Amino acid sequence: MASRTMLLRTVARAATASPLASAAAARSFQTSARRMAGAAPLPARKPVGAFRGGLFGFLLGTTLTGTGVYYYVLTEYKASNDQLTEDIYTLQRATQQLSTHLATLEDKVQKK
Repeated sequence: MASRTMLLRTVARAATASPLASAAAARSFQTSARRMAGAAPLPARKPVGAFRGGLFGFLLGTTLTGTGVYYYVLTEYKASNDQLTEDIYTLQRATQQLSTHLATLEDKVQKK
């Protein structure tokens, strides 16, 4: 902690003593002309208008949502259709068992 306060005092004295010394001590972030000579300029981008971008985003979102909903409804339809078919087969089996049972009862009544 003491070294930190001493460092701050030294820096403050150096800054007040000579403004040129503090400017030289400051780090410079300049690039040389040699480095910039080899760099090619970026190609100009055609700006996408807000209306065109918004319309494209809306159509893309609507298409993706519609596709998702279509497949969701299709799977739900298949599941309910399979369940209904299974219920129909169960009802048909129960009706057949009932008719055979009634036929055997009628045979028993006629034999008496």
